[in-house]
Amino acid sequence: MQGECVVKKIFKQMAFLKVAKDAREVWEKFREEGDGNKHPKVSVIQLHGAIMSGGKAGTLSLDKLRGTIKDAFNKQAVDAVALDINSPGGSPVQSDMIGREIRYWADKKKIPVYSFVQDVAASGGYWLACAGDEIHALPSSITGSIGVISASFGFDKLIEKLGIERRVHTAGDNKSKMDPFMPVAEKDVEAIKDLQLSIHEDFKDWVKLRRGDKLKGADSVLMNGDFWTSSESKELGLIDGIGELQQVMREKLGEEVKFIQHQPKGLFSLSSILSGAAENGMKAMGEAVVDHAIHRTSENALWKRFKL
Repeated sequence: MQGECVVKKIFKQMAFLKVAKDAREVWEKFREEGDGNKHPKVSVIQLHGAIMSGGKAGTLSLDKLRGTIKDAFNKQAVDAVALDINSPGGSPVQSDMIGREIRYWADKKKIPVYSFVQDVAASGGYWLACAGDEIHALPSSITGSIGVISASFGFDKLIEKLGIERRVHTAGDNKSKMDPFMPVAEKDVEAIKDLQLSIHEDFKDWVKLRRGDKLKGADSVLMNGDFWTSSESKELGLIDGIGELQQVMREKLGEEVKFIQHQPKGLFSLSSILSGAAENGMKAMGEAVVDHAIHRTSENALWKRFKL
């Protein structure tokens, strides 16, 4: 008898779950179709900030964007995805991973992707723009900077002037390569240049893969690290058109198009600093503040290259 009651209870729960599932499907269909006049929908992914690992506020990384990108392609019955880009670049690895993630979902879902540049899509920012099937920019937007840069400071003369003796012990002849407190060694510079050339080739291959026959000009012109305004970029085939996101998408999909915004959530904030301090003490708070300041300095340096 007790077993029979358990079976009945299970069947009741299954019936309830089926009703709930049916209701959810009806609701999702209603959300997609509305009053029967199905409007085109565009998911807009906001890609604003320097591209850096670590998930700092105001920066872009795959860890921050993976869920956002997936939602943009999956949560709504969308007709297109628009990338709203404003980035001076940053990490080539993160740029590559974000671009690959966008293309994975675009190819899987067979949804066209359009890139739109605000102030700048340079270096890694242009890497992201190339994830789109088309690239559009505003008249004064800056695009390009297809190159690789490495910048640092040398403090060896400063510590010598201050009478500071630096003591470094390594296992491995190249472990202290490019130490900012040691005089620069020519062999270290050559090693860094070799790395840069390899990364630059990856960048060029991605641009050629995504832009194809649209490119107009030799690598020595297009991919030497230079950057241009939109009229020049269009002539060179780096972008397809000049226009603003909503304007262009309305021209393509009609005036009734609906825009669904997708913004990555910041993983670093004042609240995270305070909560970390509460759990681990003031030392954690101090380390977090210093770490944030370093990232902000690096980010500002990227923007300053374009005087923005």
